[in-house]
Amino acid sequence: MSKLTLSLAPPPARPLRWLMSAPLWGMVAGAWLLLQGDAALLGRWSLQTVVLVHVFTLGVLGNAMLGSLLQFLPVAADTAMPLDASLPWLHAAFNLGLVLFVLILPHGAGSPAMPIASILLGLPPVVIALAALPALLRRGPQRMLRTGIGFSLCALVVTVAIGLLLVFLLRGALALPLDRIADVHAVSGLLGWIVGLMVAVGSVTLPMFQGTKTVPAYWLAVWIALCGIGLAAGTVLYLAGGAQAALILAVSPAALAFITASLWLSWRATRRRDTALPWFWRIGTLSLGAACLIGLSGVAWPLSSQSVLVAGMLGIGIGLPMMLIGMMLEIVPFLAWIRLRRGCPRGIRIPGAGVLLPECDKYLVLVVHLGCAMVLCGAAGWPALARGAGFVLLLTYAVTFACLIACLRRAGHFLRGRLAQHMPR
Repeated sequence: MSKLTLSLAPPPARPLRWLMSAPLWGMVAGAWLLLQGDAALLGRWSLQTVVLVHVFTLGVLGNAMLGSLLQFLPVAADTAMPLDASLPWLHAAFNLGLVLFVLILPHGAGSPAMPIASILLGLPPVVIALAALPALLRRGPQRMLRTGIGFSLCALVVTVAIGLLLVFLLRGALALPLDRIADVHAVSGLLGWIVGLMVAVGSVTLPMFQGTKTVPAYWLAVWIALCGIGLAAGTVLYLAGGAQAALILAVSPAALAFITASLWLSWRATRRRDTALPWFWRIGTLSLGAACLIGLSGVAWPLSSQSVLVAGMLGIGIGLPMMLIGMMLEIVPFLAWIRLRRGCPRGIRIPGAGVLLPECDKYLVLVVHLGCAMVLCGAAGWPALARGAGFVLLLTYAVTFACLIACLRRAGHFLRGRLAQHMPR
């Protein structure tokens, strides 16, 4: 297991601004579903549905993963992040671009502001990826871990490039098969970038936070090869005129391998810990697995539009967010603890991460997310329930945000109190 080098940890504010944006975008997703109603669940080609998907994938997942990456790279992967002063601007540009995207897309991609939104949205992840890759690819310790993260960042750059291509297609500037390009965009982003980073980072965090067995480096190498070959072969076959089933079958081994290993490691943890995180991880993995099985069934017979929506909700709206929210509930108190460790004078005993964010708060978040998951599944199957599901989704992420804010306030209150005690009279 990788050792944490806390002395190399970035200022807590650097990853926190990204991490704290994730539940805010979850609230936006709830508000969008509440306002749009069943129009947001008409089908994968509905513009309102496309907006909802990107609020989840970019707003919730994108902010959470980029924030986690900024913390993880120097601490666990021994990789310096050269961007300092520009990171707040990149965060602002990314989220401003997403705001513009949400406001513009329902009226069509022909708006003159759409290229501006696309650049604001796409440039920050590419800049972060290109800044991190040179250090990740150098020789040194944690070679396979850094290779896995580098692979996911390459997939991120590809995903952004395909997304920009889709904007050109929607504006009529190019004539290419929109549905095939969109499918490749989705698969490269979900499997290559999101799951790819979760696999690499999980090889360290699963043993650390859940007490699982250490993941051998060669397992990670096999998965990277399986995913890379599957993405490349499936994309070529599909774009060359093959059926969608070719893409699904090509990427399924990597997706199913991740789901199987994730469940096996979590359920057979060598050191049982009575925490909420394993349950976030297990429920999220099961939801993701259900989404994959629905997708695989489309190889045998055509899926209805409603089945595709249910699969998308299980994977993008429930599974992946639950896994990342569970990790955020561990990362944010850890960052608050680092802030106290650096801010308090020597000799002061500071509260641990478990005190800053008690386990009962994490279980509260788990329960509301589990209830929200059931309501979202119902709305995906019966869109008439969409507005009610939107209200529940908004409330769920509001509770999540409130618990994280409470953690930071406890740390701030402790720090102010101790500093006041040590001020000269």
